[in-house]
Amino acid sequence: MMALLRYEFVQNALLSGALIAVVAGFVGPFVVSRNMSFAVHGIAEVGFTGAAGGVLLGIDPVIGLLVGAVLAAVGIGTLGVRLRDRDVAIGSILAFGLGLGVLFLTLYTRYATEAFTILFGTITGVSRGDVILLSLLGVLTLAALAAISRPLMFASVDPEVAEARGVPVRALSIAFLLILAVAVAEAVQVVGVLLVLTLLITPAASAQKLAVRPATASLLSVAIAGTVTMAGIVISLVTPYPASFYVSALSFGSYLGARLVGPRLAVRRYRLVA
Repeated sequence: MMALLRYEFVQNALLSGALIAVVAGFVGPFVVSRNMSFAVHGIAEVGFTGAAGGVLLGIDPVIGLLVGAVLAAVGIGTLGVRLRDRDVAIGSILAFGLGLGVLFLTLYTRYATEAFTILFGTITGVSRGDVILLSLLGVLTLAALAAISRPLMFASVDPEVAEARGVPVRALSIAFLLILAVAVAEAVQVVGVLLVLTLLITPAASAQKLAVRPATASLLSVAIAGTVTMAGIVISLVTPYPASFYVSALSFGSYLGARLVGPRLAVRRYRLVA
């Protein structure tokens, strides 16, 4: 394995994987607490449409992915302000986006390899320029999340009370969706559109089974996301199977482990308090 570290593509894969895991680890707890798993899926699918559009226009499909994800986030935030409207808005946008993606791929006369690889992740194909772009996007994403984290947490726990106290719930929702769009576009680099929930949902769900305090859960989410991502990439480098499979398998294993250990930790905490 040490010999492989000499290659630039391995270094790029590990660096980008670490960056993406940190972003996904911090964003994930808010996704789980706000019940936005379907939104992650919808943004990712429309992001693929953006990638297909990028291929059709002859631009970098990653740029198209980011544009598609951001447009999906704005649409969901505008049409699905209330929880009861959100799933309908996501489903409608997702259906239209997928139809548009099929049209783009049909209009493209050659085989759209770049667009299809986004479905499954291309972590070993990340260039040094991509690493720099991911770093900039990661810093901006985390800075934006830190700026709104306290009111966002309040609005996530009790949106009615937060709105009554003057918290801009709708603006916060749209802002978080934009942050989520960037996080989705980054996570797709590792696991692809079809498995994006692996990094943005499962580590956070595992962490919330093990920790009570939000800050502890966030740090644990980052640790889990980082561990499964790095391990998945390393294993894929010495086997013929893709990193997305290993990352998703390890992530699911961590969730099953948290489901088993979590109740025992809760009982222990209760006994210490009692």
